[in-house]
Amino acid sequence: MEIGFVNLQQPIILFDGVCNFCNGAVQAILKIDKDKKFLFAALQSAAGQRLLAEYHLSKTDLNTFIFIDNGKAFQKSAAALKVINLLPGGWRLLKMFGIIPPFIRDAVYDLIARNRYKWFGKKEACMIPSKELMSRFLD
Repeated sequence: MEIGFVNLQQPIILFDGVCNFCNGAVQAILKIDKDKKFLFAALQSAAGQRLLAEYHLSKTDLNTFIFIDNGKAFQKSAAALKVINLLPGGWRLLKMFGIIPPFIRDAVYDLIARNRYKWFGKKEACMIPSKELMSRFLD
């Protein structure tokens, strides 16, 4: 897949760029992901919007976390579990939540997604990555 002139072979995490909770999760993944496996894009960004269109996902429903890998897009709890499975060390223990049926996992996910701004706050604009992290973000 290509975005602009960049050929994307790495897994991509799409996240709500104005959500404090989502930004915190991205910051944590950036620290844990020493091998730089993941690329990132805010759902609101041009790259995020292009990927949503390419995968026939809603460009206006930003209540989801999306993980794209090997030409497949995963959403909500399935996306989170896929990311956890690729993180190093003890983080993989969290994949045990995969035994919970998806309808239950996604119900909890939806509850958090609906309340994320109220519980964690919201930024006025998407985060701007530092120069050393810029290569990990699409756009």
